[in-house]
Amino acid sequence: MNKEQFLSELRNALAGLPQEDVEERVAFYGEMIDDRMEEGLSEAEAVNGLGPVDEIVSQTLAGIPISRLVKEEMSKKGSLKAWEIVLLVIGFPLWFPLLIAAAAIVFSLYITLWSLVLALWAIELALWVSAGVLLAEALLNFVKGLPFAGLALLGASLLSAGLSIFLFFGCVAASKGMVKLAEKVLLWIKSRFIRKENGK
Repeated sequence: MNKEQFLSELRNALAGLPQEDVEERVAFYGEMIDDRMEEGLSEAEAVNGLGPVDEIVSQTLAGIPISRLVKEEMSKKGSLKAWEIVLLVIGFPLWFPLLIAAAAIVFSLYITLWSLVLALWAIELALWVSAGVLLAEALLNFVKGLPFAGLALLGASLLSAGLSIFLFFGCVAASKGMVKLAEKVLLWIKSRFIRKENGK
């Protein structure tokens, strides 16, 4: 693929975004291709090194606030026709509660998933605290002359510390997974504006 084809495909893929963002991205990647060609790469190598157009679109979408996308969509649509306003008013008792219910369901699922992640972190903290308390109790039992109780408490402390280390990696993975899920959902919502424009 040459520079012209790549930029044309990029412009088409970004259709639906605010025009200034489209022009900025196309100009940026055009300059990047030129810079790579000045460094000695062929035109095809310079274009191939940029990665797939879909990935560039995803990165661009991630950087644009959803409020700008909504504003752009509303400005393209213009004012509503009289019959659209009448349908909206007449259908309000039906579509508004359904919209609120759908939003509440999505929000509650999101909160539930984050609650599970927070619960994992709470268990992690409890394991660390119990490891410290059990270690202190073990030392106290050794001082009191109770070696068997001290050894049992020391073993429990080490077990608690080991479990907390193991769980830490799960907590980190769960947190990263939730952040990625939130990003993907937001990217999917943003991509709806591009698909509408392209008629897909």
